[in-house]
Amino acid sequence: MKLHFLDRSCLDNTSFSTQVNKMPYFLKIWHYHPELELALNLESEGTRFIGDSIEKFEPGELILIGENLPHMWLNDEKYFKKDSNLLARNIGVHFKKNYLGNTFFSTPEMSHLLELFNRAQYGIKFLGVDQELIDEIQEMASLEGFNKSVKFLIILDKLARHKEYKFLASQGYINSFKINENETLDKVYAYIFKNFNKAITLQNVAEIAHMNASAFSRFFKRVNNKTFSQYVAEIRIGYACKLLIENKYNITEICYESGFNNISNFNRKFKLIKNCTPSMYTKQHKK
Repeated sequence: MKLHFLDRSCLDNTSFSTQVNKMPYFLKIWHYHPELELALNLESEGTRFIGDSIEKFEPGELILIGENLPHMWLNDEKYFKKDSNLLARNIGVHFKKNYLGNTFFSTPEMSHLLELFNRAQYGIKFLGVDQELIDEIQEMASLEGFNKSVKFLIILDKLARHKEYKFLASQGYINSFKINENETLDKVYAYIFKNFNKAITLQNVAEIAHMNASAFSRFFKRVNNKTFSQYVAEIRIGYACKLLIENKYNITEICYESGFNNISNFNRKFKLIKNCTPSMYTKQHKK
């Protein structure tokens, strides 16, 4: 699954962009961008990928995605049939943390919004969202200028105070996609995600970091709060979950497609990370 950078730069004469999309199905692109994204799914079903989170999505779902966090909404197979009359409708709002200036959200009155933006680095799914808030987001999409900006601030304020939510991506996955000032780490993460389904060793990656294996191992664990082998295993299992949901391969094939070299190791790692077997996971995610 190739990761793409999408240019979501805001349009001229506006501090944030709002898109109201209506199409046969959402774009099948695993991508990221430096803007945060508030995504409201109005109509359609499928599988949502955010970092290493893989879940089914339904109408009414409201998600806030942090900057540079990879994501994709993949509609069910029925949306891609030639005779399908189904539609995928959503509202997407793209904005940067400093879209109202470098100091606006640092003021005491706005600090709770900045805290919301920081939480969004994991991807947030808001639970128990009422129809009134959904209506406000739809209304905001039709406004312009000052009124649109004020309405969006009101929506962000409500989301920052919303008590029911859950984080989607894990800490390890988030660290992998941060735009890091350390170019060495960027190269390491890029190498891991390009080669996770192949044979990949600590020595290979340590050489990219220009460190010996022991020093790199200690460094990696300090940065990610987990060992290099744990990190790679979680990435492989996350990809295996995607393949299991797609239901195009059997479990043995998925084992090797995900980078594992034997089925017993795959089953053991899967149960350790997901607290269930691959076959149980498949049953849980069947419609």
